[in-house]
Amino acid sequence: MAKEFKIVHESEIEGTPAEVFDAATQGTSGWMWPMEIEPKLGGAGPFGSTVTVWDPPHRFSNRMDGEGGFFNQLDYDISELPDGKSWLRYVHSGVFFEDWDNQYDGASQHTAFYLHTLGQYVQYFAGRQAAFADVQGPAASSAPDALETVKAALGIHDAGAGGHVSLTSAGLGLVDAEVDYLDQNFVGLRTEDAMIRFFGRNAFGAVVGLTVHLFAEGAEAEPAGAAWGAWLNGLYA
Repeated sequence: MAKEFKIVHESEIEGTPAEVFDAATQGTSGWMWPMEIEPKLGGAGPFGSTVTVWDPPHRFSNRMDGEGGFFNQLDYDISELPDGKSWLRYVHSGVFFEDWDNQYDGASQHTAFYLHTLGQYVQYFAGRQAAFADVQGPAASSAPDALETVKAALGIHDAGAGGHVSLTSAGLGLVDAEVDYLDQNFVGLRTEDAMIRFFGRNAFGAVVGLTVHLFAEGAEAEPAGAAWGAWLNGLYA
């Protein structure tokens, strides 16, 4: 049965409205995944959506409509704060057709993680395009405690962000990172020239996954993704 939802997330970001707006519309590979957005009202957006509001650097919205009353809409409202900061009010609204509670819970938690990562991107890597890789774990990583395996391998625990990871692995070399996000279902790592994000989608009936965002000049997504994939697969072998 179709039922509408609305997810609202507000946060302060260490960056100007222009930097936040550009990150939301041009630098998406740096914090979520690569997307093409035609920069104008009525322009084409990802997944067949249309740009419904284009008012840089303060407002951006896009919307996708489908059969049976389906729609999916994203709204960014960016306000200027003192000291080069911004306030982002993000609203994701749409329709879920089944398993409403689980889908809403998953979407809400993903939203908080993605928008935290947007803030990290603006603060540390604003304006830089990323080499991006998306890695999915094996079937065994759908187990209820699968993300705990990742946390144990990284040497971190659910004590909040701010910790440190020093990992050495074949293919990855030395990964020296700050833990910038940590909760029951998600882990965020940030190095001097990269962000690695772990998604405990096992909590929502899928497998553990991760994304790699590389900002170093000449960085290559494919070998980095393969190396992290081998590391992730090795945890559940």
